[in-house]
Amino acid sequence: MVSRSYSNLLELASGESPSFGRMNRRIPRIMTVAGIMSDIDDDPSESVCSDPSSSSVQKDRIIIVANQLPIKAQRKSDGSRSWIFSWDDNSLLLQLKDGLGDDEIEVIYVGCLKEEVHLSEQDEVSQILLETFKCVPTFLPADLFSRYYHGFCKQQLWPLFHYMLPLSPDLGGRFNRSLWQAYVSVNKIFADRIMEVINPEDDFVWVHDYHLMVLPTFLRKRFNKVKLGFFLHSPFPSSEIYKTLPIREELLRALLNSDLIGFHTFDYARHFLSCCSRMLGLSYESKRGYMGIEYCGRTVSIKILPVGIHMGQLQSVLRRPETEAKVKELIKQFCDQDRIMLLGVDDMDIFKGISLKLLAMEQLLVQHPEWQGKIVLVQIANPARGKGKDVKEVQAETHAAVERINEKFGKPGYDPIVLIDEPLKFYEKVAYYVVAECCLVTAVRDGMNLIPYEYIISRQGNDQLNKLLGQEPSTPKKSMLVISEFIGCSPSLSGAIRVNPWNIDAVADAMDFALEMAEPEKQLRHEKHYRYVSTHDVGYWARSFLQDLERTCLDHSRRRCWGIGFGLSFRVVALDPNFKKLSMERIVSAYKRTTTRAILLDYDGTLMPQASIDKSPSSKSIGIINSLCRDKKNMVFLVSARSRKTVAEWFSQCERLGLAAEHGYFLRLMRDAEWETCVPVADTTWKQIAQPVMQLYTETTDGSTIEDKETALVWCYEDADPDFGSCQAKELLDHLESVLANEPVTVKSGQNIVEVKPQGVSKGLVAKRLLSIMQENEISADFVLCIGDDRSDDDMFEVITTSMTAPTITQNAEVFACTVGQKPSKAKYYLDDTAEIVRLMQGLASVSEQTLTE
Repeated sequence: MVSRSYSNLLELASGESPSFGRMNRRIPRIMTVAGIMSDIDDDPSESVCSDPSSSSVQKDRIIIVANQLPIKAQRKSDGSRSWIFSWDDNSLLLQLKDGLGDDEIEVIYVGCLKEEVHLSEQDEVSQILLETFKCVPTFLPADLFSRYYHGFCKQQLWPLFHYMLPLSPDLGGRFNRSLWQAYVSVNKIFADRIMEVINPEDDFVWVHDYHLMVLPTFLRKRFNKVKLGFFLHSPFPSSEIYKTLPIREELLRALLNSDLIGFHTFDYARHFLSCCSRMLGLSYESKRGYMGIEYCGRTVSIKILPVGIHMGQLQSVLRRPETEAKVKELIKQFCDQDRIMLLGVDDMDIFKGISLKLLAMEQLLVQHPEWQGKIVLVQIANPARGKGKDVKEVQAETHAAVERINEKFGKPGYDPIVLIDEPLKFYEKVAYYVVAECCLVTAVRDGMNLIPYEYIISRQGNDQLNKLLGQEPSTPKKSMLVISEFIGCSPSLSGAIRVNPWNIDAVADAMDFALEMAEPEKQLRHEKHYRYVSTHDVGYWARSFLQDLERTCLDHSRRRCWGIGFGLSFRVVALDPNFKKLSMERIVSAYKRTTTRAILLDYDGTLMPQASIDKSPSSKSIGIINSLCRDKKNMVFLVSARSRKTVAEWFSQCERLGLAAEHGYFLRLMRDAEWETCVPVADTTWKQIAQPVMQLYTETTDGSTIEDKETALVWCYEDADPDFGSCQAKELLDHLESVLANEPVTVKSGQNIVEVKPQGVSKGLVAKRLLSIMQENEISADFVLCIGDDRSDDDMFEVITTSMTAPTITQNAEVFACTVGQKPSKAKYYLDDTAEIVRLMQGLASVSEQTLTE
């Protein structure tokens, strides 16, 4: 059942809520005016749950959301003004569906059409697309679409994600808040469309690419437990580039409202994780091969897998008669003229490096005149997807370079460069792949780029194409690739010649190397590439992503979820059903009626915020603690990881306060009592081994420090660079574990620290000691309060919880184990922050003061 606590996002229009039963899903009427909300009522008490009796009959369903639907639309030529719709076979979204298999899963698409549909036709078009193609079109007013797509997406996000800083108005778009607002508005309209068809308990939602990066927030806000994946098809820039974006945190938090976030390469994922660390203070962990970020009690999984091509579709195109005819034409044009074709296929934009490629071709002809008259670079320039001054500049520069090089090296019947800047059909491109001896993909920055994959499969060919090329069926195939280091497919093509596209000489040398390479090596490289590309196709990619999404969402049903925050800072807290916020009224009531109380308090992060520069307690905190200690019904212990010298100095005014230092190794019952140890006195000769190791890491990690306690050593990197500090901490942990393997110590990592302490020492010892003191005095506590904020405090929580059946605690005792913040913990309760903890302690102290004055 969807949580009743999800926030009201949409202020939806009133109306009857549709039944979402899996056998009888009513698809609500498609709303066609941008900005009008769906007719699903926002009341979670309505029927928002699936019908369990019919769930086994209906196929699993996934809603795929992208900027564009995989649909071609054109007007009929009979003058009726009606439309003809067909699938766009080249769309990755359609290929993705084929890879999943129609028998296993039902797919619904949500997105825009490429063509503008008049308002009066939108109802009819929506109905046709829904009934015939299971597509839900998102209609946007032309002005809004322009500001969203050509404005924010193409002028601001796309250049920045490709490492272009807006240093001037001409270089990338300066941030424009009105364009950002258009982007958010469109994402919200997409959310409304999804609301019309989603069954929130059962459906999976898969959102694609940077056009819809804030959509996860709108969906999560409406349905806290929605099963939501996001895949970014563009690069994700390094944190130094990304942090220049004024709405950087809003985008990060929006993406973290997904359950699974996918990237093509580890580099892109690493940059995203680094941004989360530096800007949101979040760290990631890798467990059994899966990477995840803990975010408000939810684990957001990170997926790294490059997309593949549709093998069946490409092989089908290779068999088509028009492909064979085009191959014959190209063989006649190039091979029969003793010309060797090099091929480039790129969009006409600033990041594809077309002009750099042309300069490399020129350099090759200058350095190796023997290739003049023999090699031809065919550059297919696909139409640019964006608009603007930069596109026009690239077009002008490309045409000028082609004209100059052809004039310099051309002769009658021979042009070294053939520029094709008109749209080609896919089969025509495939024909060029078949004939080309080498494919050049030298983008200066690109997301994935599937051109090399298509080239490899096309060069594998088939029997008919082999005949046309004069090859025997058993002849080993070959394909040569010169590819940029800065494109997503580069890591997966280890047999390609990788180049820095900015290094003209190196690219020219790579082209010559590819042409001169021995045939057996060309064949070996092709075989290796073909084996990878053919097994990692688009179906493999889609199935793998959905399997991980399903795995990530497995525990949705058993978690309690509710939303917090406003606007794009909204996030969902997901916690164990037994984990509750501590009610002030309840604990004060329990405190008043009990007579024997044990109170254990952590200090750093509990009574004192972690971010505080001055860590010493305030006079207010001292006053609260003294008020609690003066109440003879209370035994109060402050448990800290700090040294006994520090805590004794800080709390010297608290006469009846029990203190535990260094995680409970040292303990005293009150100010004038002697310090005792909870474990046998430890031998600290191990420090002579650990200290030099820590010193080495301190010297090489700016901002790190060493704290030398009596029984422990702590390396702190709170003020170091978060990425470098975390990396060094992992190395230090391994190093210390290795050199201290035979010593009676434990090496542990904590929040911005690595600590070495004696074995068996934990804060749980303090809880045990306090309860045993009460037992020695034949006192059974009827009220136990234990508050902490990190993993070291879990030991106390565990002892308190397991002692509920022991004689040290009365049978009906009120026991409160409370952590700071909503996060996984062994505590049963939580409070939001240290300010709430202080308010709670102040409330209890005031009760004690009243009791003392009565």
